[in-house]
Amino acid sequence: MFTKKSFARTLAFVSLLAVIFPLGVFAKDADRRLLQVEDIHRINAVGEIAISPDGDWLAYSVGTSNVEHDESSSDLYMVKWDGSARVRLTYTPRKSENKPQFSPDGKYLAFITARSDSNDSESDEPADKSQVWLLNRSGGEAMRITEMPGGVSSFAWSPDSSRLVLVSKDPKETEEEREAAKERKHDTPKPIVVDRYQFKQDYVGYLDNRRARLYVFDLEDKEAMLLTPGPYDNSEPVWGPSGDIIAFTSKRGDDPDRHINTDIYVIEAKPDAKPRQVTTWVGADSSPVFSPDGKTIAYLRGGPVKYAWYDPDQVATVSVRGGDERVVNPDYGQYVYSPRWSRDGKTLYFLVEDDRIRSLASMAITGGEPEILYPTRSKPGVANSFEVGARGIAALVTFPQRPAEIYRVEDGAALTDHNREFRDSIEWGSVDAFNATSADGVAVGSMLRKPPGFRKGKKYPTIFYIHGGPVGQDAFDFDFTAQLLAAQGYLVVQPNYRGSSGRGREFSRAIYADWGNLEIQDIHAVADKLVEDGLSDPDRLGIGGWSYGGINTNFAIATDTRFSAAISGSGAANYIAGYGTDQYIWQYENEVGLPWVSIDTYLKMSYPFLNADRIETPTLFMCGEKDFNVPLINSEQMYQALRSLNVPTQLVIYPGEYHGLSKPSNIQDRLERWIDWYARYLGVD
Repeated sequence: MFTKKSFARTLAFVSLLAVIFPLGVFAKDADRRLLQVEDIHRINAVGEIAISPDGDWLAYSVGTSNVEHDESSSDLYMVKWDGSARVRLTYTPRKSENKPQFSPDGKYLAFITARSDSNDSESDEPADKSQVWLLNRSGGEAMRITEMPGGVSSFAWSPDSSRLVLVSKDPKETEEEREAAKERKHDTPKPIVVDRYQFKQDYVGYLDNRRARLYVFDLEDKEAMLLTPGPYDNSEPVWGPSGDIIAFTSKRGDDPDRHINTDIYVIEAKPDAKPRQVTTWVGADSSPVFSPDGKTIAYLRGGPVKYAWYDPDQVATVSVRGGDERVVNPDYGQYVYSPRWSRDGKTLYFLVEDDRIRSLASMAITGGEPEILYPTRSKPGVANSFEVGARGIAALVTFPQRPAEIYRVEDGAALTDHNREFRDSIEWGSVDAFNATSADGVAVGSMLRKPPGFRKGKKYPTIFYIHGGPVGQDAFDFDFTAQLLAAQGYLVVQPNYRGSSGRGREFSRAIYADWGNLEIQDIHAVADKLVEDGLSDPDRLGIGGWSYGGINTNFAIATDTRFSAAISGSGAANYIAGYGTDQYIWQYENEVGLPWVSIDTYLKMSYPFLNADRIETPTLFMCGEKDFNVPLINSEQMYQALRSLNVPTQLVIYPGEYHGLSKPSNIQDRLERWIDWYARYLGVD
């Protein structure tokens, strides 16, 4: 809902490729067909890059979906830096291997999986018991090396390859409780006891006092030493180059739930060590990385607390001793992610989000304007992640008609091409930038995805596909849903309304404590421009989106009756009901205020529900049953209001699903219902 670093997860069909992957050949244009719903299962989700110490190999994961068993999983692969060989490392159709990391000595590849020791793909071992496994690069089967009761969520190698630092959450039950449970003659769940300020979180459920802790794990004796006791969560551990200290991120204080002040800490990797705080900024600090000489830590500094949900992070540095905190370029106002050092320590690399693109950039440690490396404005795309290696930089990048693959940054050469066969079989819609001006003169940039065979001069039924966030943006990336809708014959427009990223901090801040106002003005301005330019049929406009896209949909149909069909996925409309029922309690109280103090603001932002009698648009509401991000109650209320008013409506609830759908069958079902709903009320030519 209100997160700014949320990225979409792509699902795919199980790959039965050979161990060494041929490049294949391009399909002839005549052999291409229109995109279909079932094609969502054909996409291979490439991700999680790791580069070997010598720079010769890259390890990465490929996510697929198993339609027969209705689940998704991922396997590990390697590709040579020169692209001459591609090797599959694991094949576990019903278990996932992810987060690969080479040992610094190059002998091992470690990864996380929840599979059993017997490599039995039918194992019922729970996902929260994911452990670290080790694959010897000289040969042999992978073996499990950790047995943390709460599982392992992430890890990092020590520089000498003898130890790991683990992130592991406290287990749900102690050993004594587990033994006592075996003696019970019933399986009635225990009561849920709530005593935290923030007591809900999507995918997790009701929050208890278990914490994510750091452990140092010795590979020789297989012992895990607790490094961070206490009532605090700890994350993002990285080793210093000397191997004696670890930097990490933690949110501490009397009640960590009541603030967002995360800081960077360092701690010696030995028993009973005490953490030392090295950053003092009152906002959020995160993503620490050591300089090659170990003297400096680069990290991301968040915006001022007031605008914490909207302001971009800034690249900053701090001495490992503490003090001397410095934002590298304080005047730079774009969104940045994932800082990394150059191997000589003179340059910082990071991802930067600009208007409808996201690129890898570099900046001298002394400051100055960032240099955009890849992708560039001349060939726009979206970089999702990157890693710096001995032979260069590799980045995971997606383009408008290409799902994400790994590219060498220096020359743009593709090192993977897992989606070529699928990609070359489809006749894709073209993708363009589209610009409009809002009522108050603010420029609004959108993505315009045209149906295959687009004819100039024709007025098309048009779907406004609204992104969530709100701090995010639609860009020159591969968007399956938008392409699928375009394949039905619709013009698909994706407005980057105010609140979106890509246009700097002031553009995002504009909606602070004023949700559903300027965003809707911007969306309507884009509609006006499309109609004025003769691209859109004004009598066949549809709108829809998920999360904040569903929220904007609710506002849009309550503000204007121009839309003939709407789909609101996991959207809110009554913020009085939202307070205390979702996971955003800190944002409510610090941005909007307490309901009994700021009731007028809550009523203003609850416009769609309190003015439901103005809605005439047939609207489909959808939500995951277990969504604690934007809970089901929001969709239920809007559905009930329209049903009571005899406006055509329907509510679809996905059992067991959270804010983002995960089951392949549910993802396909959602797409099919979207197509059917729009066809019913917009029609296609």
